[in-house]
Amino acid sequence: MTTPGALWRDRDFARLWAAQAVSAFGARITREGLPIMAVVALGAGAATLGLLAAVAAAAAVFAGLAGGGYVDRVRRRPLLIAADLVRAGALIAIPLAAAFGVLTLVQVFAAAAIVAGASVVFDIASHAYLPGLIGRAALVDGNSRLASTEAVAEVGGPALAGMLFQWLTAPFAVAVNAATYLASAGLLALIRAPEPARAPEPPAPWLTELTQGFRLAWAEARVRALLLMGIAQGLFGGVFSALYILFALRTLNLPTSVLGLAIAAGGVGALAGAWLGPWLGRRLGVGPAILAAILGAGLSAMAIPLAPTDRLGASAVLIATQISGDALAVAAGVLTATLRQTLLPQQVLGRVAGAFHASAGGVAILGALAGGAMGGLIGPRLALFIAAVGFLGIPLIGALSPLRQVRKMPAGD
Repeated sequence: MTTPGALWRDRDFARLWAAQAVSAFGARITREGLPIMAVVALGAGAATLGLLAAVAAAAAVFAGLAGGGYVDRVRRRPLLIAADLVRAGALIAIPLAAAFGVLTLVQVFAAAAIVAGASVVFDIASHAYLPGLIGRAALVDGNSRLASTEAVAEVGGPALAGMLFQWLTAPFAVAVNAATYLASAGLLALIRAPEPARAPEPPAPWLTELTQGFRLAWAEARVRALLLMGIAQGLFGGVFSALYILFALRTLNLPTSVLGLAIAAGGVGALAGAWLGPWLGRRLGVGPAILAAILGAGLSAMAIPLAPTDRLGASAVLIATQISGDALAVAAGVLTATLRQTLLPQQVLGRVAGAFHASAGGVAILGALAGGAMGGLIGPRLALFIAAVGFLGIPLIGALSPLRQVRKMPAGD
C-alpha cells in the first residue's frame, strides 16, 4: 500500500488526482454555465432559473439515495469512467441541438439533472475507490490533495466559465465543458492498479438498499455523529445558500464585483483548509480537530449577519469570513471523509456515502425553502443570524458522542 510520502510518486494516484481535478473544473463550469446558457440563449427568467436549480438538486438527492448500493456492487473505476462519459454525452447534446436549431429549455433541464446525478455517483464512487487504491495509511494525505483541487476549481471554475461563455456562443461553450469530462475519463482509463477483490453481493430490494446506507452509518456511533452533523450542516447551510447573495447585495448594498471577490476568496480559504485539516488532526487529535474546525466555521458564519453596512466594513467581513469559514469547513471535511473511510469496510463505503449525500442534500433543499420564507418574514439579516446560531450547535452533537475521543485514524489493512 502507498505511504503518505510516496503519493507524489504514485502514478495511479496522480492519474486519479488529475482526473478529479479536470472533473472538478467541469462541474463548476456546468454549475455556472447551464444557467448562463439558459438566460443568454433561451431567455430564461428568475423563476426558470430557480426551477433549474431545484431540478438539479432533486436529481442529486435521488442519485445519492439510489447510487450507493450500486457503487458497492460493481467495480468503482469503470463506474467513474461511465459517470464521466454520461456527463459528457448529456452536455455535448446541447451544442448539437443548437447547431440544428432545436435546442429547448427541456433539454437544458434534462442535462442539468443528468449531470447532477452522475456527479453525485462519481463523488460516491471516488470516495469508495480511494482506500483500495492508496491504502488507509495514506488516506488523510490523499483526501487533502483531492480537496485542494476542489478548492482551486472553486476559485478558477466560475471565472473559466465566464470567459468561455464570453469567447464562444453559449451552447458551444458547453462543448468545452463536455471535453473536461472526456479528459477525466481518459485519465481514469490509464490507472493500472487492480481494485481489491470483493465478495459478490446480490442486489437487495430497492427500499432496503435505499436505507442500508443509513443503517450502516447509524450502527457505528462515531459515523452516526458525523451523519447527524452533516444533516444539521445541510439544513443551516441551505438557509445561507438562499439568503447570502440577497443579504450581500441588498442589505449590505455591496456591488457584485465585491461579492465575486469574496466568493473567490472562499476558494483560497478552502485551498488552505485542505492542508489545515491534517495539521489539526495531528495537533489536536482527529475527533477534537473535527469539532474545533466545525465550531470555528460556525463562529465565522456568525460574523456575517453582524456585518456593518458601510461598504469597507461589510467587504472586509465577507472576505474574511469566506476565507476563514471555507478553510475550516474543508479542514473538517478532509478529516470526516477519511474517518468514514477508515471506520467502515470498503464494501459498504458507497452506500454510506450515498446516505451522507442524500440526507445533507435533501435537508439543504428544505433549509433553502425555509430560509426564503424567513427572509421574507423577518429579513435576511435576522434569518442568517438564526442559521448561524444553528451552526454553533452542531459541534455539540459530536461532543456528546464517542467522536470526541478519537485521537488517531483507526488502523486498517
